[in-house]
Amino acid sequence: MRMQTLYNLFKNNIRQYGMVIALVLITSLFWIMTDGINFTPLNLTNLILQNGFILVLAIGMVLVIITGNIDLSVGSVVAIIGAIAGVLIINLGIPVWIAVILSLLAGALIGVWQGFWVAYIGVPSFIVTLGGMLIFRGLTLWLLDGKSLAPFPESFQKISGGFLPSIGGGEIHILTIGLAIFLSLALVFIEYKNRKTQIQHNLETLPLWISMLKLIVLVAVINFFMYKLALNKGVPAVLIIVIGLIIIYTFIMNNTVMGRHIYATGGNKKAADLSGIKTKRIVFWVFVNNGVLAALAGLMFAARLNSATPAAGNMLELDAIAAVFIGGASMAGGVGTIIGAIVGGLVMGVMNNGMSLIGIGIDWQQTIKGLVLLGAVAFDVYTKNKR
Repeated sequence: MRMQTLYNLFKNNIRQYGMVIALVLITSLFWIMTDGINFTPLNLTNLILQNGFILVLAIGMVLVIITGNIDLSVGSVVAIIGAIAGVLIINLGIPVWIAVILSLLAGALIGVWQGFWVAYIGVPSFIVTLGGMLIFRGLTLWLLDGKSLAPFPESFQKISGGFLPSIGGGEIHILTIGLAIFLSLALVFIEYKNRKTQIQHNLETLPLWISMLKLIVLVAVINFFMYKLALNKGVPAVLIIVIGLIIIYTFIMNNTVMGRHIYATGGNKKAADLSGIKTKRIVFWVFVNNGVLAALAGLMFAARLNSATPAAGNMLELDAIAAVFIGGASMAGGVGTIIGAIVGGLVMGVMNNGMSLIGIGIDWQQTIKGLVLLGAVAFDVYTKNKR
């Protein structure tokens, strides 16, 4: 009976578990090929800083894809938000915190624009966001007059380059160790609550030893990762932002009516309409949300570059979409998770970082990433046909 439970669990979540296994194998492969360089504190910090904004984009994108839509404009949104922030802060001298709020509002308005056409007019999201990609890139060129704006003030740069403050000096960053302990305890509590709920509702549960083993592995990975960061400068602000978004959106998708309505809209829109779900409103707000998260990613990207440039965000939409599909989302909609999108983003990030460390050129990097994406989607189609 226990073996059947394990088999069913793996079969029903094969994409998610498969990607976690793939992430472990890819990381281990580059650890061998780089003689452990990819696990150095400095490289792990750089990995977070280089991929934080992609993970933010992936969180917004997975909700769009779950509803059965797609957003090809997020790379251009990243560019125009960086341009808006540059004009407000550098040219007009507006305080950073006001400029950040205005930039996020601009992202929301972009989401309103695109969500209106998709949800209420019925124009396919592919066409609306393809148009948005061209519109926002053109407006970026106009705002910046084809030139880059730099530098941003130090307070703005901390959005992407800041770290948790240090306490007491020493070689190890104490606050990072404290955060590792907090996250470990939170994981244990969440697993306990989930298991208790499953037992109370007579749902299929994992054997206790499997749950314990999963917890031990996760806690070990978190503490190892945080220890490595503690040996450098500690936890980057980017990681705090990403962790916060993961917690918020995982809760929304798993524990709220809004989350269930998003899944229902993507799973079967007609059935959702008949059951009383306002699917047009759901799709509209998903695009608004994606606009805000793309704006946040744009601020992070501009802060990391320390400049607003017309070429910012080029091809980032493909990285975000690839992360979501690699992480287990379905092209048909109705399937996908926040954690899966993050795992997919990490797969892409680790591959980019590892291939750069061993000297693989950008041409072959793009080729390999394209093959990985094709393989992930082909696997999704194969597993569906087997059911």
